[in-house]
Amino acid sequence: MFVELVNERSDGALTLNFIEGEQLGNDVQVIEQVMGGAVQFYGDDLSWYSNWVDDYAILGWGFTFHSNDHMQAFFDTDTYAAMAEQLVEEYGVRLLAQAPIQPRVTFANKAIDNADDFNGIKMRVPEIRTYLELWQTLGANPTRVAWGEVFLGLRTGVIEAAEGPISAAYAARFHEAAPYVIRTDHIRTATHILVNEAYFQSLSPELQTLVTEAAVEATAWAREQAEAETGEIIAKMEAEGATVGEIDLAPVRERAVAAVERVEADGLWTPGLWQAVQDMAAE
Repeated sequence: MFVELVNERSDGALTLNFIEGEQLGNDVQVIEQVMGGAVQFYGDDLSWYSNWVDDYAILGWGFTFHSNDHMQAFFDTDTYAAMAEQLVEEYGVRLLAQAPIQPRVTFANKAIDNADDFNGIKMRVPEIRTYLELWQTLGANPTRVAWGEVFLGLRTGVIEAAEGPISAAYAARFHEAAPYVIRTDHIRTATHILVNEAYFQSLSPELQTLVTEAAVEATAWAREQAEAETGEIIAKMEAEGATVGEIDLAPVRERAVAAVERVEADGLWTPGLWQAVQDMAAE
């Protein structure tokens, strides 16, 4: 939607081309291209920035955010503004807008009935340290596999399980290769629009306002759509043969919470950040 809004509203002053999938490389490679100026805009999961700014890792730690509203409240804090400013100052990229969209659920090729069933399971994770640490903490054997290769990996047994946002995972047909779907809702995915800072500063003030407003509108629309279609997609997966269920998440959550002190000490994010986020939920 962002590309369409910019192209429609700029009256020919800007023409954006939408390139999807991994045509330009994986997410880390594309973000680095934005940092270098070869690509002007990018949008996907906000957790990727933990590869450059440690505190973004908090977005990928399980059971940290209790709802989309909780995550959005964090985005409105000075703490988060400082994280975003670090991307501008140190890496030359600017976040125009961000919004929570959907919880991540788990797909497995065998039934998962309780927390212990995660022990030793070969779980696909993206190239994000937080995800690796999280699933090790939960007892799994995390394996890095590119998103576009997950379906085949599940089919061939290279991995036994994967996780992801409901809509994206449904589009990738994870439920066909791994028909046991567990509503773990362990992480809330956030989408965003990123721009190369030098490119952004080269635009007129009017165009800067235009692309910023388009980014805000597009991410808000993405949140609204994602929240509206979650139940519908779960129903579709069930109709297509998947078994969708829930387990007692208390033991899973306890493992994640118990590890916070350790991962903070290891420098995964600033000590005290996790507790500050929890305090926000209680306000």
